[in-house]
Amino acid sequence: MSSARSAAVTLTLFRVVLGLLFAFHGAASLFGVFGGNRGSGHAVEFATWPGWWAALIQLAGGILVITGLATRPAALLCSGSMAYAYFVVHQTQGLLPLNNGGEAAALFCWSFLIIAVLGPGAFSLDALLSRRRDPAPPAPLATA
Repeated sequence: MSSARSAAVTLTLFRVVLGLLFAFHGAASLFGVFGGNRGSGHAVEFATWPGWWAALIQLAGGILVITGLATRPAALLCSGSMAYAYFVVHQTQGLLPLNNGGEAAALFCWSFLIIAVLGPGAFSLDALLSRRRDPAPPAPLATA
């Protein structure tokens, strides 16, 4: 497999796994599944700030990133929400992620920023839709 093909497959796997983990966090908080919000077994109360809205971003953003649809804006929103979580929730408890419990928020923030910069890759709905909108250019005419 060529290195370009390996990079495309690796980016796709990274994007899908990252989106899946993020969507699981959102589903846990919104619906009380997978152990619930922060392992409590319960869902976050509807429309409470910031927990419910963060969970909505996690679920919707995670699904968009998994599928590779509107990937850059979704990943940027997910990254920003994790930056907010880190600086507002975690950093008040200590400077370093190791001391304030913010490792996951920091890792999600930077990982989604990478996806926002690199894009969804070749194996995504964004790429598929782009190919449908921009068909291959016509073949050049043969000259005599």
